[in-house]
Amino acid sequence: MVSFAVILPLVLMPVAAYAVEATYIATRQAALAEVAAQVAEDSAQQVDESTFRSGGPLQVDPGEARAMAFTSLARRDPAATLRSFTVSGRSVSLRLEETVPLRFAAWVPGGQVTIAAPASARLAAGYWSPSSLMPLPFRSFSMTG
Repeated sequence: MVSFAVILPLVLMPVAAYAVEATYIATRQAALAEVAAQVAEDSAQQVDESTFRSGGPLQVDPGEARAMAFTSLARRDPAATLRSFTVSGRSVSLRLEETVPLRFAAWVPGGQVTIAAPASARLAAGYWSPSSLMPLPFRSFSMTG
């Protein structure tokens, strides 16, 4: 009975520490994935205006998109780093990484883990005009009300 009372905390403490750390890392991973999606969307909205105005295709400006990625990332999550960034026509792909310190996991070398979140976004053209197929009530065109 005494040995059971001594061994039980030695088994349960690491399990409890793992549960706390896993929850914390999963929360940070979800937050980093959200930031990655927002940074990708912000970057994909940087239109290459000179190409578009000269009659070229609608595409993302790589320089402006990269600058926007760094600006947006610094504003949303300063602890994260931009590990890769690619612009291809209308698409932006990136990968963010963040080093998360561990509080209870003494068995992990260095006491920290690195989490990553990839994201991509695509620039899409808008519509030319509202649909003329929508039925409008006749009263909307009446001058008498």
